Amino acid sequence: MIQIVCKSEAYTYNVYHIVKAFFPSEEMISRVEEKASHYVMVQLPDAGRILIGTGETDIRTEAVSDEQIQPLTEKELKYQIDVKLYHELKRVTGRSLAWGILTGVRPTKIAMEKAEEGWTKERFVPWFQADCLVSRKKAELSWEIAKREQALLEKLDYEEGYSLYVGIPFCPTVCTYCSFSSGALADWADRVEDYLDALVKELVFIAEKSSKKRLNTIYIGGGTPTTLTASQLERLLGCIDRYFPREDLLEYTVEAGRPDSITREKLEVLKRHGVTRLSINPQSMQQKTLDIIGRKHRVEEIVEAFSLARGMGFDHINMDLIAGLPKETAADMADTLRQIKKLAPDSLTVHSLAIKRAAKMEWEDLKTDADEIYRTLSEMIEMSKEAAGQMGLLPYYLYRQKNIAGNFENVGYAKVDKAGIYNILIMEEKQSIIAAGAGASTKIILKEPIPMPGSKKKKMTRLMRIENVKAIDAYISRIGEMTERKGEWLWR
Repeated sequence: MIQIVCKSEAYTYNVYHIVKAFFPSEEMISRVEEKASHYVMVQLPDAGRILIGTGETDIRTEAVSDEQIQPLTEKELKYQIDVKLYHELKRVTGRSLAWGILTGVRPTKIAMEKAEEGWTKERFVPWFQADCLVSRKKAELSWEIAKREQALLEKLDYEEGYSLYVGIPFCPTVCTYCSFSSGALADWADRVEDYLDALVKELVFIAEKSSKKRLNTIYIGGGTPTTLTASQLERLLGCIDRYFPREDLLEYTVEAGRPDSITREKLEVLKRHGVTRLSINPQSMQQKTLDIIGRKHRVEEIVEAFSLARGMGFDHINMDLIAGLPKETAADMADTLRQIKKLAPDSLTVHSLAIKRAAKMEWEDLKTDADEIYRTLSEMIEMSKEAAGQMGLLPYYLYRQKNIAGNFENVGYAKVDKAGIYNILIMEEKQSIIAAGAGASTKIILKEPIPMPGSKKKKMTRLMRIENVKAIDAYISRIGEMTERKGEWLWR
């Protein structure tokens, strides 16, 4: 058990996640004590403490004196606390973090901003290393991806263009690592049509409100959209065809993530409606792993589904892998990559395992310590990077998640002309993404900044988030409310 005490609520988020990155399997609690004598106190599992902002001598670490923390602003104070905490944790554990003090999910946004300001790689990389304590490899990766994203995003019209996300919250079974608001199809079989009724209403509303805008990308995700029957897919895609124009469409993606949900009939529907990009996601090519994580299909079915889609003319197929799944070794990942190379997908996304509260899996399921997690994941990530290069795939987008194993990242690799545009947009937040479906999150880029909703301070934002309810039955019954939420802000 690790206990964290912060003098201000403003410090808690970063402090919690930096400590969690060093101690991923430890249970943690944090609280705010405004009268505390320290900015931050971290009670470690072995009874040692880290104190930030005190002149006292600590039994476990050298204390940091108040004289060393004299910031001009609250932002500078928070930054100095993060840096000093990081160095103390590094000394205590003997480990460093690849992403240093960064706790956000979009590190490439920093690189993108600097690139747009005219910075060069030679200026950015050492600055990023010194300012955020990231490794040189991660600094170089961030810059490489930011420049590639920059070139792709130049094709888009931020002002008049938008992207559409459609969420299908059903899967054949729910994987143990999954924290999305999806449910097993067997539990919702009698409500799928009701869900589609509600979804169609929301899509028609979005189409009417967006009729003067240019639709650049469509992404149908979930869940597993191909859990729907062929006739249900026909109904959904037919609705999109009917109400949304295609003149400016650059990409149309459907996640067909589970091979046990893919049939020739369903692929014919997708092909007929002009879907340009499929995602067939094995996560692992090890049968023992598929069994552990709750995937009720065989490795052979992954190969069969991929080959079927390729044979039907789909020339942009993405595959997802997860590094760090329970009981997987570096040798297992090497074998998975060997099999993936034979299939030769057009893009490959490699995730580092992230275990969230809503998932069935817990850190105890990994049955290994933080050092072992870091070593294994580091090797797996390097293998993936090398394998992607051998397949002619270049890194084009990157994001991180809370509670990600080893404090690593998720990287998308693609052939030069097969990068996923929607994936870049969801990370860089430069174009509005209008989302329909249970648990879907709309992000509207406003023309002018407005006061941040819910903020007690006078903070301004140009990004308006509108969340749909996650529960499937609530979404069905409250569909009118979902459209009203968007109506107030859509293209304001």
